[in-house]
Amino acid sequence: MLSNKGFNLWADNYDKTVQVSEKNNQYPFAGYKKILNTIFNEVMQNRNSNVLDIGFGTGILTSKLYENGHQIDGIDFASEMISIAKTKMPNANLIEWDISNGLPSEITENRYDSIISTYTLHHLDDKEKISFIINLLSLLKKNGKIFIGDVSFETREKLEKCRLDNIEYWDNDEYYLVHNEISFSLRNKCHFYPISHCGGVFIIENDCI
Repeated sequence: MLSNKGFNLWADNYDKTVQVSEKNNQYPFAGYKKILNTIFNEVMQNRNSNVLDIGFGTGILTSKLYENGHQIDGIDFASEMISIAKTKMPNANLIEWDISNGLPSEITENRYDSIISTYTLHHLDDKEKISFIINLLSLLKKNGKIFIGDVSFETREKLEKCRLDNIEYWDNDEYYLVHNEISFSLRNKCHFYPISHCGGVFIIENDCI
């Protein structure tokens, strides 16, 4: 896992780094734009909704939702990225927080139409990830949904193939989502939409557990 300092140093060039990987259809950001667009279009099904973004980074996705009238709460642990995001979303409620410590009290009292997270939850190990998602479900309004876009795979076998194909660049400190494992832990109520060879979108509703 990258340290907070690492993310702060990366903040100015983060978007460019993503663009290179996405443009070349390479791990880890192959399909990045399609993943964000998929989540954007899903959230936009509701007008002026309450959205929580876990790991909003520089606000690439949430700033577009913000511009379209959605109320944004967000959590990120990199202060430099938060500073960049605040210039795009001056009235959003953006909190500096490390999700390895769970959720901040300012968030747990709120309820959301949508909870989104892109390229963040892979920093939690598999057990922590499930526990964190279950806690997020309790923050959803009726008919609310969680949208997770990340490096992810349908099966452990496909993950392993991607690892071997990208052994030089593979990050062994990250824990990528595997659909059949996540789905089993959430009682088969989680839907996965693969976008690229190493990424996709999970949609989880509030009646999953």
